[in-house]
Amino acid sequence: MPDLLIELLSEEIPARMQARARADLKKLVTDGLVEAGLTYAAAEAFSTPRRLALAVAGLTAESPRIVEERKGPREDAPEAAIAGFLRSTGLARDALELREAGKGRAFFAVIERPGRPAAEIVAEVLERVIRTFPWPKSMRWGAGNLRWVRPLQSILCILHDEAGASVVPLDIDGIAAADRTRGHRFHAPAEFAVTSFEDYATRLKRAFVVLDPAERAALIRAEADNMAFAAGLQVVADEALLAEVAGLVEWPVVLMGPIGERFLDLPPEVLQTSMREHQKFFSVRDPKSGKIVRYVTVANRETADHGATILAGNGKVLAARLADAQFFWNNDLRVAGSGMTAWIEGLAGVTFHNKLGSQADRVDRIARLARLIAPRVGADPDLAEQAARVAKADLRSAMVGEFPELQGIMGRYYAAAAGMPAEVAAACEAHYAPLGPSDEVPVAPVSVAVALADKLDTLTGFWAIDEKPTGSKDPFALRRAALGVIRLLLASDLRLPLAEVIDIQLLDHEIRDNLDTEEERDLFRLHDMLDDIAGRGVIGAAVEALTERLAGAPAAQVEEGSWLDRLRATIPAGRDDLLAFFHDRLKVYLRDRGIRHDVIDACLALPGNDDLVLLVRRAEALGAFLATEDGENLVQGFRRANNILTQAEAKDGVEYSFGADPKFAETEAERALFAALDRAEGAIAPAIEAEDFAAAMQGMAALRAPVDAFFEAVQVNADNPVVRRNRLNLLSRIRTACLAVGDLTRIEG
Repeated sequence: MPDLLIELLSEEIPARMQARARADLKKLVTDGLVEAGLTYAAAEAFSTPRRLALAVAGLTAESPRIVEERKGPREDAPEAAIAGFLRSTGLARDALELREAGKGRAFFAVIERPGRPAAEIVAEVLERVIRTFPWPKSMRWGAGNLRWVRPLQSILCILHDEAGASVVPLDIDGIAAADRTRGHRFHAPAEFAVTSFEDYATRLKRAFVVLDPAERAALIRAEADNMAFAAGLQVVADEALLAEVAGLVEWPVVLMGPIGERFLDLPPEVLQTSMREHQKFFSVRDPKSGKIVRYVTVANRETADHGATILAGNGKVLAARLADAQFFWNNDLRVAGSGMTAWIEGLAGVTFHNKLGSQADRVDRIARLARLIAPRVGADPDLAEQAARVAKADLRSAMVGEFPELQGIMGRYYAAAAGMPAEVAAACEAHYAPLGPSDEVPVAPVSVAVALADKLDTLTGFWAIDEKPTGSKDPFALRRAALGVIRLLLASDLRLPLAEVIDIQLLDHEIRDNLDTEEERDLFRLHDMLDDIAGRGVIGAAVEALTERLAGAPAAQVEEGSWLDRLRATIPAGRDDLLAFFHDRLKVYLRDRGIRHDVIDACLALPGNDDLVLLVRRAEALGAFLATEDGENLVQGFRRANNILTQAEAKDGVEYSFGADPKFAETEAERALFAALDRAEGAIAPAIEAEDFAAAMQGMAALRAPVDAFFEAVQVNADNPVVRRNRLNLLSRIRTACLAVGDLTRIEG
């Protein structure tokens, strides 16, 4: 069984395209071979800046011979039908066979397709792959029609086994396949022949080409770490940059150079970002001071002066880049020193969304909400509002304009330079977090208040304008925002009633959309309305307060169909829909922590499901209980009781929910169950009130044995109607006790 080696040599392939190109080459070629009848044992793709390579091991030498039998028209069918059958099979009339087929004879065709040699199939597949390769961008060159990411220079394509290697006959727009390739562009540009993949990889390395991108990355990492360690320094880890640089060089030569003294006082994040984005340099940190003091660059060739000329040239270019960053930094510090007023005012000219206003409008909403949330998270309301009002200011800075990924980070520096409290400066950076499932979650109270306000305003805003995620589309990253809220609440164990907060933010949007002037809107600053709303239903109280402030009229006189009247329906509907979105995100998040979705569903049916911390505590306790033998058996007992009770209520047209009396008990099992329910109800209710869900589950567990014994010994639908009614009411007590810890009807299995 031969092995196949393919190499497509071209001008430089962009590093960002190489990983996808490797995967595409492997899939397209191997799928094509299999579809044509060949099998293989293993395949692996490789890439360098100039070449894509594929090694396929254990390829069959030819496709199998195929014999296909097809039934055609009946013997007395029209000639047109028979002619059509002949065209579809490619056979002559005398090659058909007549056989018995049911109620008469029919024509049969036996089509034999001989096996094809692997070389012929490989040539067909590879030409199709090259001509249709799915590059994100491709180009034509010269007079031909072939498209490739960069001009294709040569094709190496050989089949090899113990007997030797043979070139697969293939010619694409004048580029003929061969058994030859070239090494490094500068160190070994001459052609050489290869006889196998092992020979190919070995000779490439002698020709200063490391074929495997993972090996190149490992070499770069090891050499950079060794250089930094020898100087008492550390390379700042950057896996994305490492993968990119490994795709820029065929023969990595690691060099370390200094950063000019005048730039060392720039923030480390500025140095690191500027060098990564503009020069593809790795940052080298002094672990004692935390400053970035050197850089690591990776050249594509060895030089007689061991890289001195390369480093000198890089140093000049780097100095120019860092001079720009230093200019931005110094100018930004002057603005920050004045309290960032110019930036804050400038946010009014930055559109956040055409239906949600400017960044300044958004900052106003976030600041009001942060102030509202602050007491619940243990933060100072004044500091939370101050942090929210400056958190987005750095979006107008020159540094963030040049490096958008530094937003928040620069805000921390500028807030500190403006003399703002440390909590405010920290919140400028931390309020964006968490950005992903593994991102660190802020825990400082002011940072948490602003981070929650930022994400909740985003969610309620897009819900207010009906811009929600659909399917896989989520252009405004609302799923990420919801997960961020969930992680913030759970990490800090924050008891925040989301329903109330959502109502208030949706109400804020309604006020701004329906009142014409800023003077009118000033009547309804939400943090001034809290006394009106406190202790009552948010929407009802808000409608009353709005009506009284706007027209001096009681809520009962609100005009039917007006925007105030619509609030009573639209805001609760929007809130419930957004809460359901949170619950869906929570299920996904908790699934990775081992909590089943049906357990979450069982807890969602209980009051307080907008308190996510309470919801998770319930779910954890219920999940742990259901994992025990007592829990599993009690659920079965609950189902049996619920089924019998539901059927009886449907049949009798009454609800059995009151009046169970132990004096009508006829068996010891009934009396024992009455006593057990008395004890359990006395334990479960106080435990739930105290949010001691573990104790509530223990009270539930005590019911398992008496419930089992009851169903073993007692016939519920007794002939005596008084006894039957009493037993059904007793089942109702079982159902009520079990439903106190969760809707067990939602538990699967």
